[in-house]
Amino acid sequence: MAALELGLDTFGDVTAGTDGQLLAPAQVIRNVIDEGVLADGLGIDFFGVGEHHRADFAISAPEVVLAAIAARTARIRLGSAVTVLSSDDPVRVFQRFSTVDAISNGRAEVILGRGSFTESFPLFGFELGHYEKLFEEKLELFAALISQQAVTWRGTTRSALTNQRVFPPIETGTLKTWVGVGGSPESVIRAARYGLPLMLAIIGGEPERFAPYVDLYRRALEQLGKPAQPIGVHSPGYVAATDAQARAELWPDYKRMRDRIGAERGWPPMGQAEFAREADHGSLYVGAPETVAAKIVATAKALGIARFDLKYSAGPLPHDKLMRSIELYGSKVIPLVRDMMG
Repeated sequence: MAALELGLDTFGDVTAGTDGQLLAPAQVIRNVIDEGVLADGLGIDFFGVGEHHRADFAISAPEVVLAAIAARTARIRLGSAVTVLSSDDPVRVFQRFSTVDAISNGRAEVILGRGSFTESFPLFGFELGHYEKLFEEKLELFAALISQQAVTWRGTTRSALTNQRVFPPIETGTLKTWVGVGGSPESVIRAARYGLPLMLAIIGGEPERFAPYVDLYRRALEQLGKPAQPIGVHSPGYVAATDAQARAELWPDYKRMRDRIGAERGWPPMGQAEFAREADHGSLYVGAPETVAAKIVATAKALGIARFDLKYSAGPLPHDKLMRSIELYGSKVIPLVRDMMG
């Protein structure tokens, strides 16, 4: 069995400076690049950057940020977390990531999803009423593109292609392409239908509740005659020297982020009890290195995953704390996980 890959994800949350005021998005982007460079130096396997189109996140063009990180790193794999394919053009997405792959000497990946926010749809002129059709058709086209053969395709969401090649090609192999899923059976089966790896976004509740989706995915691959594919998990977390320190430092900024998003979606404000419940039994990997490592191992064994990505940024949580968390994740958590996994 291959070793569990361990990565980091960030959405480029707009963070607070030393004076407590929010930084300019431009500075946040520069800080994210430094965070990716640190992750590479620590031997972390993957660094993912999300795409958003709203004021509380600085990164709307993850491929550009990934290219900057690629130019300053040597080994870490680089990808999106996620790319909102529904409101983008599959050809341009492929071209941008094949360019990152060239810059990084073959280290690029892409995680395709529908996105948990909808701001990109009106921004780029897409109807939310076409939410399902947009993703279904564009994923079909993207799956054809990664074959790197001349593509003939016809749909209703963009112009048709007839025996069309797309450049630049991937230099060696193919572009590793995951499908990001938040927890619907239809999305799981869709990933299996195209024979693409599955990335589960588990942001609340006990991770074990996703076991039926893992089983469904594996059965669907088998029934469709597709080869086995890796499964990954993306979940939030934060590492500090002790459990108490990690919870105390994360709590206020995590609550700000959670309450801001919750207000838009009709959720009640987060209380300390809910935070503690997620940290103790749910999908919040917060604590000392030993605590976080043990929780990652428990999830990995329960779900049989090939990769775990910790979403380490949380609202205005400052850059210096994020850097320290990354340092502990790479230098302490990952070796502990490797030991526990045997």
